[in-house]
Amino acid sequence: MQWDKLINDKRFGLEYLHDDGRRGGRSEFRRDYDRLVFSSPFRRLQNKTQVFPLPGSVFVHNRLTHSLEVSSVGKSMADVISSALRDKYAGQPWVNRLYHIGDIVAAACLAHDLGNPPFGHSGEKAIAAFFSEGEGQPLKDKLTAVQWLDVTNFEGNANSLRALTNQFHGRRCGGFAMTYSTLAAVVKYPYDSQLAGQSGKFGFFDTESATYRRIADELDIPRLPSPPGTVRYARHPLVYIVEAADDICYEVMDLEDAHKLKILTTAEVIDTLMAYFPAERHDHLQQVMDTVEDPNEKIAYLRSSVVGRLVESSANVFLENEQAILDGTFEGHLLDHLPALEKDAYAGSCELSCNKIYNSADVVDIELAGNRIITFLLSKLTGAVCDPGLYYSRLLLSQVPGQYDVHAPDLFTRVQAVLDHVSAMTDVYALDLYRKLNGMSLPAV
Repeated sequence: MQWDKLINDKRFGLEYLHDDGRRGGRSEFRRDYDRLVFSSPFRRLQNKTQVFPLPGSVFVHNRLTHSLEVSSVGKSMADVISSALRDKYAGQPWVNRLYHIGDIVAAACLAHDLGNPPFGHSGEKAIAAFFSEGEGQPLKDKLTAVQWLDVTNFEGNANSLRALTNQFHGRRCGGFAMTYSTLAAVVKYPYDSQLAGQSGKFGFFDTESATYRRIADELDIPRLPSPPGTVRYARHPLVYIVEAADDICYEVMDLEDAHKLKILTTAEVIDTLMAYFPAERHDHLQQVMDTVEDPNEKIAYLRSSVVGRLVESSANVFLENEQAILDGTFEGHLLDHLPALEKDAYAGSCELSCNKIYNSADVVDIELAGNRIITFLLSKLTGAVCDPGLYYSRLLLSQVPGQYDVHAPDLFTRVQAVLDHVSAMTDVYALDLYRKLNGMSLPAV
């Protein structure tokens, strides 16, 4: 892959309006960022669970604050990389394109969770389980093999590409009409559901396979060897930065939230975060923490120090492996290649999170409630699109927003419209609809 082709400000769906000579105060990639900030799907992330229940008296991260922080971390890392690459390629006629790396990554980070359903990652699992284990199983004989894999491995990242590019009923061609580079930087797993394997991860549904092919062809992203009938591409290099920023924010911010919720003690979190630094720095870190009494401030200081260290180390890994990344031969993630100290500390953070955070009562309660709500909504809505002539089906489908084509002639299009609708819901909207359909709440009379 070549940087001059990978950084492309042509807009998906609006190619006919592309103007290479356009000038102005904002780059097209900065327009991507602004377009996302002002969009309804992005605003809805404020009412979607990240890990912990949405806040009562203690404010923890939701999908919106997580995405903003990932964008901040991603841009910092990208700016370090961009500066080094501009020095390396000084004199090349396309070198100024490298200035845009920070804006591309910032926008892609904002968009990376746009397709995630309500109730955190458990929402993805609930949708997949509805088809693989629940009431959706009879649909298997009515869908193609690939369509069945798409729904039984429902993946938020694949749904993000769909949310960004699909022309929903009555909407603009090209969806958000984002630049090709920003779209490519969102797709962490550039292959279809046939290659999802045990992880269940993939980057585009069958309906967006042609979309990603257009993106890859435009940016000259090569196809990699894959089994017959399947499609796998190399990753756009900036995906590695988006992914690292996401992973850093997940592990470090979850520790801070768990501390605020008293799931983890101050000592546990301090010990875990101190492990990212060599012993000779511990005295200095402790001295700074001793200047404040509030335990939350101590943790916040350590958290910012760890994020800064991981940003620098991850940027170095990218730069050291740039050629392998461009060749599509780089293995794993940037964080897999950290120096031993940071790598071991990150593994320790992951272990603590798995043992004490993700299995905590509050988190499991959200999973249980979210699973029940999503399963119920899918049951009612898929039942309605399978038998649209029934009286109840007509009533229910009349309340679905018009952008979702629940009356399409093709069954899978109708099922996918249901998934579009449910995955776009906020936690509160999904709960409210669940209550209404169960007769537990009624409009005021």
